[in-house]
Amino acid sequence: MATPVPQPIAVSPPTLWAPLSMALLVGVLPLAMIGHTLLQDPSHWETTRWGLAFPVGFVVALLIGLLLLMRRRAVEWRDGTLCIRAALYTKRIATAELDLQRARVVNLDERTELRPGWKTNGYATFGFTAGHFRMRKGLGNAFCLLTQRQRVLWLPSRDGKQHILLSLERPQALLDALRSA
Repeated sequence: MATPVPQPIAVSPPTLWAPLSMALLVGVLPLAMIGHTLLQDPSHWETTRWGLAFPVGFVVALLIGLLLLMRRRAVEWRDGTLCIRAALYTKRIATAELDLQRARVVNLDERTELRPGWKTNGYATFGFTAGHFRMRKGLGNAFCLLTQRQRVLWLPSRDGKQHILLSLERPQALLDALRSA
């Protein structure tokens, strides 16, 4: 009989830096630039004010949307398929495609070669990484849901070109359940 999967598979919450850095980069910085533009010529304030309503509204809506997407984090394992939801992205992979003998719980501060490199289709800020990335040192591609770097479940595929990196509360429990199935 297979070992039951820990329910629910809890994803580690991001640190305070993740939403704070997103707010600074996407909200405060653009709004400060817009404010600086307004202060350059106060005599045109009335006409400029209405011309900047759309950009300011867009920046605020974009910030709210990105902060809400940061909350979309889930990992499920059903019927031999691992389903990972990370911000805009969803990845489904059959357990049979994973090389569970090589899979490990790693610290990305020590195993720097496993850190995600270039974004190919991803979402990243300080303390939060989600989506598709190229691995360092030519290791292939990775799908990431990272909220911290100390306890990361590394799941390589059998072909060695695909990797999954997950920040979980109990990564070893999921790895043990996957191996016993």
